[in-house]
Amino acid sequence: MPHSLRTVFCGAAILSAAGAVAQQPATAQSSYSAVALPAAAPANGKAAELPDAPLPQRADSPNSLAGFDGADLNGLPGQAAATGQSGASPQQPEAGQNQHEKAAQQIKKQEQQRAFGIVPSFNTSFTDDAVPLSKGQKMQLAFHSSIDPYTFAEAALFGGYRELNDNYSGYGWGAEGYGKRVGSAYADSFLGNMIGNGALPGLLHQEPRYFRLGHGSFFHRLLYAAASAVRCRHDGTHKWEPNYSNVGGNILAGAISNVYYPQEEKGWKHTFGDGMVNTATGVVGTVFQEFWLDLAHKMPRKGQTAQP
Repeated sequence: MPHSLRTVFCGAAILSAAGAVAQQPATAQSSYSAVALPAAAPANGKAAELPDAPLPQRADSPNSLAGFDGADLNGLPGQAAATGQSGASPQQPEAGQNQHEKAAQQIKKQEQQRAFGIVPSFNTSFTDDAVPLSKGQKMQLAFHSSIDPYTFAEAALFGGYRELNDNYSGYGWGAEGYGKRVGSAYADSFLGNMIGNGALPGLLHQEPRYFRLGHGSFFHRLLYAAASAVRCRHDGTHKWEPNYSNVGGNILAGAISNVYYPQEEKGWKHTFGDGMVNTATGVVGTVFQEFWLDLAHKMPRKGQTAQP
């Protein structure tokens, strides 16, 4: 079988297995959520502008994903309204509840979020009332993402891809070379996540999460998602500012990776090159987080056929 097809099949099997392992708790994670999807605004021919903040995503929108038969709507906000349960929204704090407690509740829900039941959405906020996280909470969220089974499966996939394409020949070949490539791929992910989504956001008081827009034209939302790689919200002012945490964290992670990469790969080119590649990869991730719910909405529900 050609290497390219073998890589695709192996990658799909690895990521599917990771999703299954991550959903081992008694309550299975849902492939869909009850997050509302407001109807996209029609294009008016004007140049797209980035909004100051996402608008509220209503649970009673006609584009809501509520109603999927057998779906466990655990994890994403808006589930109570969508399933007809009574009581207050899970995102509303009790009287006298402080900001830290509300942030802890929101993190707990975010740590259950998965796109299509597999891909983690831990660093994505689907609600408009998210409160700033403390330094410790930012590190907690980053660490949770770093030790998720999907992250290990992703590193295994990248390790195999690098060996098939003869990358980092200094690692050698066979089981030992593959193990080193997997280890370096995971170390890159771990360092970038802990520094860029944990440590630096805490020090610089920047928001490490992506806030899904969920409305507007396709181009408007695409631009908004892509811009998150280089801009973020400040904890105190809630205004957008350059995302020093993400870009700086990727470059710092690239610098540290000189310790474990082969000699011929070390140097400033590797440091900045890897940093920029990881930043660009993050753009792909945020675009996916912006649109995966739209894709899920178009999929046939249980007992239904796909609509043309």
